Amino acid sequence: MAWAGVCRGGSWRESLQVHRLDGKEEGDEVSRILAIDPGQEESGWIIWDSDNEKILQMGIDPNVTFLSWLESASGPLVEAAAIEMVGHYGTGMAAGKSVFDTCVFIGELKHALRGLNPKLILRPDIRLHFCHQRNAKPANVNQVLRDRFGDKGTKKNPGKLFGVRDHIWSALALAVFFADKFLEKIN
Repeated sequence: MAWAGVCRGGSWRESLQVHRLDGKEEGDEVSRILAIDPGQEESGWIIWDSDNEKILQMGIDPNVTFLSWLESASGPLVEAAAIEMVGHYGTGMAAGKSVFDTCVFIGELKHALRGLNPKLILRPDIRLHFCHQRNAKPANVNQVLRDRFGDKGTKKNPGKLFGVRDHIWSALALAVFFADKFLEKIN
């Protein structure tokens, strides 16, 4: 069963609808990817249609609400999932409560998405893919995405990236990275 939200922006609460989008059945090629940028209290997420290179739905939601949605019958119907993984990015860097809270939430996400066997991906790998440097800044990655998919546009004339903001940029980079690196091997 194919799934897509009817909303380009906002969150799933505004547009929760399940319907056939393109006639694909279970077992068909992977095209819809759920990518998640987890945080301590809220997470950015996106459902990316890799065939048409477009955003089906996106949002930034409290972790408790997002996890409930994933575990519900009305959760997203996607063929693949990717979660940004916390990594060690330098010596002498202390890890505080927020890092460990995020790690615990990543475990909860993996459990909720266990049927998809979500791929855990480190941020430096995403930066290397887009900018050819592991230490590239988020703004550099975002610019590569703008160059590839066009400007965000306006409300009257939205582009492919209209509504992308904050944590959604990281989720978008994760989804596109996943599609670029792994879908050739799956499809």
